[in-house]
Amino acid sequence: MLVLIGVLGTYFVYQHLNANLRQVDISGELGRQPVDLHPQAENILLLGSDTRIGQGRGYGSAAVINTDHSDTLMVVHIAADRKWADIMSIPRDSWVNIPACKEGNGQMSSPTTFKINEAFTFGTLYGNNTDLGVACTIKTVEKNTGIRIDHFVAINFAGFRDMVNAIGGVPECNITAINDPKSGLHLSAGHHLLNGAEALGYVRARYTLGDGSDLGRIGRQQAFMSSLVDRVKSKLLNPVAVYQFLDAATRSITIDNQLGGIKGLYDLASSLKNLPPSQVTFFTLPTYPRYYVDPTDLADVMWTQPEDSLIFQAFRNDTLVTKAMLRHHPAPQLSPAAVSLAVLNGTYSYGLQDTVAATLQQDGFKITRTGQASTQTLTQTVIKYHPGGQQAAELVAAKVHGAALLQVPGTGTAVTLVLGGNYGTTAHTGPGTAPLPASSFAPRTASQSICT
Repeated sequence: MLVLIGVLGTYFVYQHLNANLRQVDISGELGRQPVDLHPQAENILLLGSDTRIGQGRGYGSAAVINTDHSDTLMVVHIAADRKWADIMSIPRDSWVNIPACKEGNGQMSSPTTFKINEAFTFGTLYGNNTDLGVACTIKTVEKNTGIRIDHFVAINFAGFRDMVNAIGGVPECNITAINDPKSGLHLSAGHHLLNGAEALGYVRARYTLGDGSDLGRIGRQQAFMSSLVDRVKSKLLNPVAVYQFLDAATRSITIDNQLGGIKGLYDLASSLKNLPPSQVTFFTLPTYPRYYVDPTDLADVMWTQPEDSLIFQAFRNDTLVTKAMLRHHPAPQLSPAAVSLAVLNGTYSYGLQDTVAATLQQDGFKITRTGQASTQTLTQTVIKYHPGGQQAAELVAAKVHGAALLQVPGTGTAVTLVLGGNYGTTAHTGPGTAPLPASSFAPRTASQSICT
């Protein structure tokens, strides 16, 4: 009888948790996705939504009640062998190309350049439709990184708060006192056990903590996530606390239906049970201030190249992101005369493609054509190449500092240089250029203390 009761109890708990989950199918909204080079590896988009629907007061003004933003954006890469994981935070103010996306009224938005968290907003216009917001965010991430997103998990304010409360709070450590009137967070220097409301204020506060930047906030979020995971692990022998945590979590997240519901989440967690915290690495995508491109923009950032292209390539190829990988490497020993190069202009700067092509031709490259790109609003200069053409692309990159490298489907050795808005700015890397004031690659592992 006791066994039967236990089995029935487990069954009803499973059914309850699975019913809590909101599962959606957005595959029809994504269009053509990047090729999945390593099907056994997983790229999961983790999105924190600042939706105000049903959240009550204290989470922002009424001016944003009918639209949402992605307050936190991460891509979790889980290796195919399940021996390591990289978690990349993408700054919400990253200036990117946002493709056309379906809005809540059934219409398609126009392609545009904007900060990346606005992609979620486009989808949630006209009805706070989380499904479409996530779809637009995934399309934007895939378009700008070439990383195929396999699954997503979106969580809202209330869910995060309730998850923290369910496990009795999460440890936090701050070196200096915190006095943030916007979030109501007031902490003395030292160690604290934050409840749900305090934790939400801690990970969201921006202007009165640290340097007041989004990058500083991301660092706190990464450290807090490590502390949250440790706290959950410490409660594994307390079935009531674990159930309360899972109940709060499943009531507050939206996932794609391909993930497989509560069973799929359980199977994924089980595959990671032997993954040590020291092999889980958090890092923030290196960026530089956009005011180097547009002096009037004091808020947004752009991605530092070619470092970020190498990071995206590592995610695509299921390889670890390391400091050594991002160090500058000398240009390939390849003659420029062996490189066939097309130069396209993705900006409104008239004739830029001809000027750049003439310079590269003087450097010895074989210019095959010049012209306008399909759009004139590109933010990032990109070097496109086919499989087998990476050396040629890297040689071009050695001449065009700050360009991103992007492998595209097809055959042949020809390379295409598409000029974006950052061409000709101080967004340069490599030898002979002045250091750029930018965020650096500063990883931390899940085993590091939150005080680190």
